[in-house]
Amino acid sequence: MGARLKIGIAGAGVLGRLLAWQLARAGHAVTVFDPATGPGAPATGHIGTPVPYAAGFTAAGMLSPLAELDNAGPDIARLGWRSLVLWRQTADALQAQGCAAPLFAQHGSLMLAHGPDLGAARRVLARLTAVPALTTAWPTPQALDRASLAALEPAIAPGLHAWLLPDEAQVMPREMLHALAQHAPGVWWCWDEPVGDVAPGRIVLASGEAEAFDLAIDVRGQGARPALPVRGVRGEVIWLHAPGASLQRPLRLLHPRHRVYVVPRPGDLFVVGASEIESEDRSPVSLRSAVELMAAAHSVLPELAEARIVHMESNLRPALPDNEPRIDHEPGLLRINGLFRHGWLLAPALAQDAMARAGLAISEDTCHA
Repeated sequence: MGARLKIGIAGAGVLGRLLAWQLARAGHAVTVFDPATGPGAPATGHIGTPVPYAAGFTAAGMLSPLAELDNAGPDIARLGWRSLVLWRQTADALQAQGCAAPLFAQHGSLMLAHGPDLGAARRVLARLTAVPALTTAWPTPQALDRASLAALEPAIAPGLHAWLLPDEAQVMPREMLHALAQHAPGVWWCWDEPVGDVAPGRIVLASGEAEAFDLAIDVRGQGARPALPVRGVRGEVIWLHAPGASLQRPLRLLHPRHRVYVVPRPGDLFVVGASEIESEDRSPVSLRSAVELMAAAHSVLPELAEARIVHMESNLRPALPDNEPRIDHEPGLLRINGLFRHGWLLAPALAQDAMARAGLAISEDTCHA
């Protein structure tokens, strides 16, 4: 390892915590600033918060590089496949450090369609297999007959068209965010400290106090305005508790208007979402979204009929005008932003690329137990 650097990170979302964990394990002195009051998300069932918290807490945590070819380019998929491997390594390392919570699962994912929506589903599948360089290097969707689907996921309603996306995975967002903060050795976490500006070698707090660093890293998402033209894109999710309902892998329901996903979580929990609204409104989930999401989820998993609604949550994803991620580097300053709907999917690969650009390449040992 080279010289031990003093590094400041503005933002404690997915990227901020992952970078802090990696850099601290590599021997650097790391300080993280964030406006949240602590490392956890608001309690389940809490509606609204006066302090915005990381979008990574709200996300479903799907690692779906193949499925994302429906609305993103091949570069996103390539970064996603790299990240999937890196998340598995990160989860293994955190569990070797003593984290007992489940952090990562890899069973593939499912794409489903009702009969009347088969045409729309086939158009999506065509986009997923239209990039030869990817489809020769990575798995492609596998059509499942009724018996094969029932063997994989018995609880899914019969009669649906289904395709397995092999090797796709998921992280457990709240558990992973907590573990990255808890097991980052020697990181100084400055909660309730909003940042006003990030400049080469300097982080200026909203209070006006400034602190000098060898490297300042800005991963604040929307907080990076006006330095970057970031906007917030609203997303909404619903948490359901359904003891006895069975689902091993994430699924997407293909529909002409929606791409509804249902993601299993430990403790008989299911996260249902899909909404992508061009708005920076942080108000609670709308009636329309709630009704449409839950109806779609029930049509796929009839066992959810008696599920209890635990929690509804909205948050804002940080997006740049082209909806593509961006890394900016100059001496003493590194910015990463614009992860949009791909925060969990892209974070490890982007962190790796950004560190290499800053001359701080993370060794393989840092990502392994």
